[in-house]
Amino acid sequence: MTQKLTKSRQQAEIAFGHAQSQFFARSTGVAEHDAIIHARDAKTLRLREARKAKELADRASATAAFLAKRA
Repeated sequence: MTQKLTKSRQQAEIAFGHAQSQFFARSTGVAEHDAIIHARDAKTLRLREARKAKELADRASATAAFLAKRA
């Protein structure tokens, strides 16, 4: 079924299509931004945990070396 649309209706449909395209483009951009933020936060957490583990290991080895000197 092909229906004949008035010129004003065609313009309205085109304008709505453009608005809808911009909306979906924005939501895609927001999703990409959220993914980048999530990846950065995960990396920061992983690096923080690695740093704390290294500091704990360094502290333990320093304590062991100190106790070896005293004995």
